[in-house]
Amino acid sequence: MGEKKTRVGGQTFRFENFESEPSLDSTVFSANGRSIGARTGVFGSLCVLVFLVNFARVVYAPLLEPFRAAFGVSEAAVGLLATLVWIGSAAPRFPTGYLLTRYPRHRIVLGSGLVLAGASAIAAAAPSFGTLAAATVLVGVGSGVYFVAASPLIGQLYPDQVGRAIGIHGTASQVAAVVAPGFVGVVLALHRWPFAAWRGIFVLLSLAALGSAILFWLAARRSTITGPQELDLDMRVALVAHWRLILSGIAVVGLAGLVWNGVFNFYVTYLIEAKGLSSGNARTALTVVFAAGVPAFWAAGVVADRLRFVPLMLAILAVFVGSMLSLVAVQSLVPVLLVSAILGFVIHSLFPATDTYILASLPAEHSGSGYAVFSGAMMPIQAIGSVVVGVLVDSGLSYDVVFTALSLGVAVLTAGLFGLALLGRVPSGTNG
Repeated sequence: MGEKKTRVGGQTFRFENFESEPSLDSTVFSANGRSIGARTGVFGSLCVLVFLVNFARVVYAPLLEPFRAAFGVSEAAVGLLATLVWIGSAAPRFPTGYLLTRYPRHRIVLGSGLVLAGASAIAAAAPSFGTLAAATVLVGVGSGVYFVAASPLIGQLYPDQVGRAIGIHGTASQVAAVVAPGFVGVVLALHRWPFAAWRGIFVLLSLAALGSAILFWLAARRSTITGPQELDLDMRVALVAHWRLILSGIAVVGLAGLVWNGVFNFYVTYLIEAKGLSSGNARTALTVVFAAGVPAFWAAGVVADRLRFVPLMLAILAVFVGSMLSLVAVQSLVPVLLVSAILGFVIHSLFPATDTYILASLPAEHSGSGYAVFSGAMMPIQAIGSVVVGVLVDSGLSYDVVFTALSLGVAVLTAGLFGLALLGRVPSGTNG
């Protein structure tokens, strides 16, 4: 029995009977003589949730044709669904940052899982295309809320290994992008559903999201992350105190993410039109890109814990530029596949490295709100990538010219950041 007082940002929190609280490493589950610590239980449930969250975002692409057939709408209309899910993902970033100043992170994560479960259920039962579109936006909203709340929560769970934890978490997310097309194909091939097979996918997703959210909540309640000390301070305060760090993160990942968003959305079309590949080989190359991202998340997270942030991020940007220019230069299938693997590994290394840079460098009282500012500003920049590429190509420019110009833009930005880093104007981060 005892009393403990903690002062955070001018506010004093009092904890009574703190000696009886379980630690992050206390046992919460036991099976076959093996115990699972509270921290491991929370993190494991987060990895399951992020798999489902990202699966829900990427599952729309292979379902566009079933949607078109089911509702009798145009290709442009079903194509809008893939856009709506990403718009929904970007929209709640800043509002979630505000919520994190009022509610604990684990409650926001729980809410995101419930939103995903509910939105998936609505999609499964959608009687019209309009209802499906509304559910799609909600699916995106759930994912956006999740990432803003879960990322600082991971930093709270593993303050000394933020990069490794972010990398493993990102790996779980990327696995969803790889397996989604194959899973959809298997489910659509089954003819035992009492309703359309695509509806069955959303039924399964809804049930899985609900179950995972409940498991997360049970694990969270048995750990110390439910304490009031995890509340974030005001977003404006976080921005004023750490604007250089946040702006540096946006500069590193914003333009590169824009370019990447435009590239992968047109990847198959580009390889068919510019490289003369068959549609099957072009889709294989895109699969290689995403598959290469699976080990990239883990590796970059581990490396980010050990190397200085700024040189690491600038090196990744430089290799990304080289990979993009190589993609423009190569022609035959084997070189395209090789460059695709390198490109996929490099760009998916940038995301955990930048997230670790932000999360490891922000103090605990600003990690949620500060990350929300970073994510909320960065996501809209990346989201317009496909629009930028599409408009430039429609204006008469070739894909090669567009990709080269955008790559050179990233090169100029990288050189500028390098110069600022030499002058000490780019925050080095906590391990820098």
